[in-house]
Amino acid sequence: MYDIIIVGGGPAGLTAGLYAGRSKLKTLIIEKSLAGGQVSGTAFVENYPGSIEDASGMGLSNRMLEQSKEFAEIKYEDVVEVSLKGDVKKVKTDKAEYEAKVVIISSGASHRKLEIPGEEEFSSKGVSFCATCDGPFFTGLDIYVVGGGDSALEEASYLSRFAKSVTIIHRREEFRASAVVVDKVKNDPKIKFELNAIVKEIKGDKEAKSLLVENTKTREIKELKSKDGSPIGVFIFIGYIPQTDLFEGQVELKHGYIVTDEDMKTNLEGVFAVGDVRDKKVRQIVTAASDGAIAAVLANRYLEGLAW
Repeated sequence: MYDIIIVGGGPAGLTAGLYAGRSKLKTLIIEKSLAGGQVSGTAFVENYPGSIEDASGMGLSNRMLEQSKEFAEIKYEDVVEVSLKGDVKKVKTDKAEYEAKVVIISSGASHRKLEIPGEEEFSSKGVSFCATCDGPFFTGLDIYVVGGGDSALEEASYLSRFAKSVTIIHRREEFRASAVVVDKVKNDPKIKFELNAIVKEIKGDKEAKSLLVENTKTREIKELKSKDGSPIGVFIFIGYIPQTDLFEGQVELKHGYIVTDEDMKTNLEGVFAVGDVRDKKVRQIVTAASDGAIAAVLANRYLEGLAW
């Protein structure tokens, strides 16, 4: 029996574990793969207070992990079932079953896919969702980045250090990214733009070789490829899907995200939700960490019988 089980080891979950553990609560963090979540695959983290210049996402994740491990137990297992109603919560993984008085959901979100021909076929053969992981493999090649938000443009800027050229493909004329990021990519001589365009298909043989794109205004279809027929890189950054399938029918959801109040409380007593999995307007590392701290502090008060 744990005091608190935290499902997910991203910045929100690790921060919750840090705060809970320091409060002398018996705390377990369950992470199915890589602690740090999405930030682990981010090239640079320039907007987290206290991070050093040119700090990598992986570096920041590792520092968070090491700090949390001093106060909380961490297990790398895949959660397959949860029972969140009642005083005792149960969390079943692919290896064991655990019980706790409080559960903090920090399951995050996964990369949204284009769902087009060739995307799965050329996964890891040209198609990627992680610039930091795969960027160096495309040194000297043409790279295409799909998306128009901060992540897409930031990763395009990072990829330009390896690529012969980077083309950003976006379905609209204007970008959703912040002005400073837009200015940065527009001033990069290696970066080009294919606007008002959507990707219809990824083509190739053993590796991705070209993209079929459709102009959203003229409906013209054209093929984008390297002049010399070399393989290309296709990096997709079009948003995320909340990982909430396990919690459907138990916690209240809105558009797939978990509904909480400002104290991170869900509709179930003793169950909190934090980070990207929560229904909120701003999803950043700093807000995830804030969520985790709030949930842990309020969970401690709940366990002391002060309030829900």
